[in-house]
Amino acid sequence: VEEQRARWERKRSRTAKELLETEHRYVEQLDLVITFFVTILKAKGTLKPALLETIFGPLESIYSASHVLSLHLERGNLASGLENFCQNVELYGHYAENLEQANKTLKEQLRKNKSFQRFKKLQENRPEFQGRKLEDLLPLPLQRVHQYKHFFRDLLENTSPDSAEYHKLAKAVKSVSEVSRWVQDITDNRENSLQLLRVQKLLKGQKTQVLTPGRWYIREGWLLVVPSKGEELKRRMFFLFSDILIATKPCHPLHPLNSNKLACQAVYPLHQCTVDKVFGHTQSQGGLLSLSFPHKTLLLMSSNQQDINDWYRSLTAAVR
Repeated sequence: VEEQRARWERKRSRTAKELLETEHRYVEQLDLVITFFVTILKAKGTLKPALLETIFGPLESIYSASHVLSLHLERGNLASGLENFCQNVELYGHYAENLEQANKTLKEQLRKNKSFQRFKKLQENRPEFQGRKLEDLLPLPLQRVHQYKHFFRDLLENTSPDSAEYHKLAKAVKSVSEVSRWVQDITDNRENSLQLLRVQKLLKGQKTQVLTPGRWYIREGWLLVVPSKGEELKRRMFFLFSDILIATKPCHPLHPLNSNKLACQAVYPLHQCTVDKVFGHTQSQGGLLSLSFPHKTLLLMSSNQQDINDWYRSLTAAVR
């Protein structure tokens, strides 16, 4: 038991030290944004208060919470530091919700507001910024909240369950994990929307609606379609989503508008689909998949074994 306690203590103090070092670095980076952007912009009035609020969101409150946390950590008041910090951890979720709008407003102001454009360039050229841009510093809180989750979890795992700090740590882990999941969901949804939009723009015309609420992008790639009669194989680009599979072919390279676009050939709903591997189980070259729909069977082939296995996994998961 004594050896176990000593081992826990070593790991715990190592984690606490790393948490403090990374917190100092994080607070320094936030300080750059607060000192050289938020405070000066407020004083100069280069941006209207509403625009400032949109671009920087609750960053000042996040900065103060981290500053207080680092003071607690320096004094070794780990439990009370985390307890205090967790009262403000929801700020990270609100910050994540606002970030897309913040980026949009920032781009807009840089385009329209010449004095803000000059101001931003001037500040970023200061030696303190070491070549970093404001756009590099604004997403830092989202990265940090995921790091907190791992640090707090490590501290909890190396704390004796019968110590007074254990329950406070467990509470901190729960709060931070919930907010970290909230932030991750926002990031995933945003990433998915961008993927749907990208595919929509790749398709010729507006007939195929890719942008549908609740739809998730899964993967894309070239596959060979094996025709039912003895015609030759057709190379097609497929897009797999959570509810449909879209088959497309490239438009004519000399088309004046659509030379780099894809024409939609078919949209297959997945709710009545069954997927089978015809061959591709062995270590042979490539493989063949059979997709059965109520009124059609689609045979898809690839000369790459890994590729056909990945498609099989993705399709069966989507159908399921």
